[in-house]
Amino acid sequence: MPLASYKKLSLAKPLQHLLLVTICASTLASCVTVASRAGSKVGENLSKAILNSNDLETIRAGTPAYLILLDSLIQAEPESSQLLISAAQITNAYAGAFVEEPTRAKILASKSLDFAERAACIHKTELCALNKTPFDQFKLSISHASKKDLSFLYTLGSSWASWIQSHSDDWNAIAQIARVQLIMEKVVEIDELHDDGGAHLYLGTLSSLLPPALGGKPDVGKKHFERAIEISKGKNLLVKTMYAELYARLIFDQELHDQLLKDVLNSDPVAPNLTLINTFAQKKAKSLLTESPEYF
Repeated sequence: MPLASYKKLSLAKPLQHLLLVTICASTLASCVTVASRAGSKVGENLSKAILNSNDLETIRAGTPAYLILLDSLIQAEPESSQLLISAAQITNAYAGAFVEEPTRAKILASKSLDFAERAACIHKTELCALNKTPFDQFKLSISHASKKDLSFLYTLGSSWASWIQSHSDDWNAIAQIARVQLIMEKVVEIDELHDDGGAHLYLGTLSSLLPPALGGKPDVGKKHFERAIEISKGKNLLVKTMYAELYARLIFDQELHDQLLKDVLNSDPVAPNLTLINTFAQKKAKSLLTESPEYF
């Protein structure tokens, strides 16, 4: 059975929505700061302005300028792990949140993953070529990761998830979910609070993409979604939107689905460094709630 023909295996939309959460303040600040070594305050203020914006279209239109800038900077400093990790994060976030065209999404996802792999490899030799390493050796390498590897590991996992999403019609790509899951589990082990519980959100998503008959683990996914809500104190509205779209729809629980989405729509989207994400989540929640009667 072709992967794309099975509704529950469509990874594109869920992971596009999830990847917006990778637009974090440190990412945007670092991109601007790298461009202007003396402009750290400007970078910090700009990142806050973006994350506290409720204008998705302006962010969509403005972000490509960063991508071009980062390409030029990487050509000048190809061995800078910090520059590469910033490029991976912002490319990943932009592609996941705003790019709908499949061919372009594949190009950007591959670019993000390449940046992330290069950054991880420069940072630590044991993290080189993890996509080609036999699984047992891969597990061993990930098990050795520590706090100092956290941002590289998390960025690699999120970029890899984006790459899988863009190749969701390929079973060979889907088979790599296990590696991304192992990476995110290690992030949780090291520091589950990283990126406001972002690894839990990824694990909830990955566990809820497939029905149990095909290897999905919705009960595990539910626990991760609930933990992500707890860690963010309910302020990250994207978590509840994903919880509804993936877990509630997967188990056909319309009551939970609609309640989660109503909670999102009734919440104030304005929150420090979350307004942009929450605005996106409310837009998606409104669409999902409208579709609810037809879906269930």
